[in-house]
Amino acid sequence: MATQIRETTFGRLVRRLSNNRWFRYPDEIDPTLWEKHLRDRAQSTTDEKHNGSSPDGTDASLPAPEGGSAGDGTRSVEDGQDVYLVDWYGPDDPENPMNWPESWKFLIAAQVCALNFVVYIASSLYVPGEMDVEQDFGVSPTVAILGLSLFSVGYGFGPMLWSPMSEMPQVGRTGIYVWTLFAFVLLQLPTGFAVNMAMFLVFRIISGFVGSPALATGGATIADVYGPARAAFGICIWATFGVGGPIFGPLIGGFVVPVKGWRWTIWIYTWMCAVCLIVLFFLLPETSSASILYRRAKRLRKGTGDHRLRSQSEIDTAHHTTKDHLLVLSRAFTLTFTEPIVFVVDLYTALLYGVLFTWFESFPLVFGDMYHFEVEMQGLVYLGLLVALLIVVPLYLLWVQRVMVPASAKPGFIPEHVLPPTWAGAIALPVCLFWYGWTARESIHWIVPIIGSSLFTIPLVTFFNGVLNYLGMSYSAYSASVFAGNGLFRALFGAIFPLFARSLFTNLGVGPGNSLLGGIAALFLPINFILYFYGPRIRAMSRHARHDE
Repeated sequence: MATQIRETTFGRLVRRLSNNRWFRYPDEIDPTLWEKHLRDRAQSTTDEKHNGSSPDGTDASLPAPEGGSAGDGTRSVEDGQDVYLVDWYGPDDPENPMNWPESWKFLIAAQVCALNFVVYIASSLYVPGEMDVEQDFGVSPTVAILGLSLFSVGYGFGPMLWSPMSEMPQVGRTGIYVWTLFAFVLLQLPTGFAVNMAMFLVFRIISGFVGSPALATGGATIADVYGPARAAFGICIWATFGVGGPIFGPLIGGFVVPVKGWRWTIWIYTWMCAVCLIVLFFLLPETSSASILYRRAKRLRKGTGDHRLRSQSEIDTAHHTTKDHLLVLSRAFTLTFTEPIVFVVDLYTALLYGVLFTWFESFPLVFGDMYHFEVEMQGLVYLGLLVALLIVVPLYLLWVQRVMVPASAKPGFIPEHVLPPTWAGAIALPVCLFWYGWTARESIHWIVPIIGSSLFTIPLVTFFNGVLNYLGMSYSAYSASVFAGNGLFRALFGAIFPLFARSLFTNLGVGPGNSLLGGIAALFLPINFILYFYGPRIRAMSRHARHDE
C-alpha cells in the first residue's frame, strides 16, 4: 500500500515537504539496489548468451546500438556518450503499475470512471435550468443553450493540450487530473455567482477546457494498470460512465431547479467534483510507466552522481523541440482531413454525439409540451437510456470476452475484426430516430417513444468502443493525434446540434425533424460495412495507417 500512496499527489507532496524523509523509495533506503539489479541483468545476459538465446520480455537486455555495448544489458551509446538505461527492478518490481494488487487496480479504474462521470454530468445538469437563466439574464432560448454548447467546446479543445502533456514523463497523468480538477472546482464559484450571461458563458467554456483531462486520458490510465488486452473491458465501462454523465444530468437537474433554481445545478456537480477531488488527492497514484521511471532515473542520478543513468522516455524525448510538440497538435487536424478512414469515422461519431445532445432539447418539447410532464418528471424519461445501457454494455463486453480477445491472440487478427458489433449500431441509429420521432404524439402512450429512444444506446456503445479501438489499431503510431481530433470533432457537433435543435423540432415538428436526422444516419449506414470489407485496402494506400500484408 505504501508504494501506491507514495505515488499519489498526497504522497509526493509529503515527500517534498519532508525533504524526502517520508515515503522513501526502496532505492533511497538501499542505495545498492540499483547496482544489484545491474549485476543481475548482466549475469542474466551472460547466461542467455551461453545458452544461445536472446533475452525477451520487459526486463530483457536491450540490443546495443551500432558502435555501442550491451555487456551489462543496460548500457548503450547516445550522442557518443555511454547511457545506462534505468528500467524496472525485475519482472516483479512492485513499483510497476502492472504488478500492483488487483484491489488497487480496481480502485484506480473506479476513480477514473467517477471522474469521467462527474465532469460529464456538469455539461447537462444545467439544462433543466435554461428557462430560469432566460428570465434571470433576459436572454433568448438560443443564448441560454450556449451554456451547454460552450462547455462542450471547452472540453473538445482541452485534450489538444492535456493529452500531450500527460504523455510527458516530467508531468505524468495524476498531477494533471488532480490540479485541473482543483481549478475546475474553483471556477464554479464565478460560474454559479455570475451576474450576467457573458460572465456565465466565459466561465462555462473555461470550465469545460480545464475539466477535460478525465475525458481524454482516462482510457490511458486504465491501460497503464491492466494492459491492452484487459483494458478493453475497463475502457468500455469508463466510456459508459462518460455517457451516463450527460444522461443523468437532466434527471438530477429536473428535481433541483423547481425547488432551488438554476444556480443550484452548478453547486450540485461542484460538490460531486469536490468529493472526487479529495479522493483523487489521497488515493490516485501515478500510473504512467514513463513518468515513474523518469523520476527513478532522476533519483538515481542525484544519489550516485552518475548522469549517464537515464530512462527510456528521456532518451526518446532528448531531442524533442517545441516545433515537434506543435507538430503533434497540428497532426490532429491534418490527419482528420487527409485520412479518409479518420474523417468518416470522426464524422459518424460526431453525428452520434450531436444526436445525444439534441435529446436535451427534444425531450422537454415531447414530454413537457405533448405529454404535459412536470419538470421533475421530464428528467425521469432519461432512465430509458440508462436502463438500455445496463443491457447493451454487458452484451458488448461478452462479445469482447468471447470473440475479440481470442481472435486478437491469433496471427491473422486485423483492426477490422473489431467492427462487427457496429453493424447492429448502424441499423439501430436510424430506426431509433424514426421510431422516437413518429411515436411522440399524445395519441400514443409515452412509454413508446422512450423505448424508441433507448435503442440509441446500441450505436452509442458499439460504435464508440468499436470504432475508437479500430482507430487506435489502424493508426497506432499517431493514436494521440487521432483521438484528440476525434474528441474535438465530437465536441463541436455536441455544441452545434443543440443550437438548432429547438428550431428544427419547433418549425418542422418532432416527427419530420427526427426523420431528417434519421435520414442522415441512414446515409452513414454503409460505412461500417465498407470499412470492414475494404478497410485493409484503404489503409494500404495511406502512409500513416497500419499496413497488413
